[in-house]
Amino acid sequence: MPNIESAIKRVRTSEIANAKNSSQLSTMRTAIKKFDQAVEAGADNVDALFKDAVKAIDMAESKGLIHKNKAGRDKSRLSKKIAK
Repeated sequence: MPNIESAIKRVRTSEIANAKNSSQLSTMRTAIKKFDQAVEAGADNVDALFKDAVKAIDMAESKGLIHKNKAGRDKSRLSKKIAK
């Protein structure tokens, strides 16, 4: 644990940011997994799940959690699955 006051505050701040970022990445991965499972099962709500997954990917990209190329690659893979 740091001794300097500003360093102590930075530790607190980074812990909060880390929790938010981890949560958002987890949400994105969950949305993608739900979409994949729905496509395999042939569910009716595939379009809604696709929209949710793309939104989650875009949110993660806009926050800087994933690179823009990864976001594009993931969205491309999802749209490829929905087209089949």
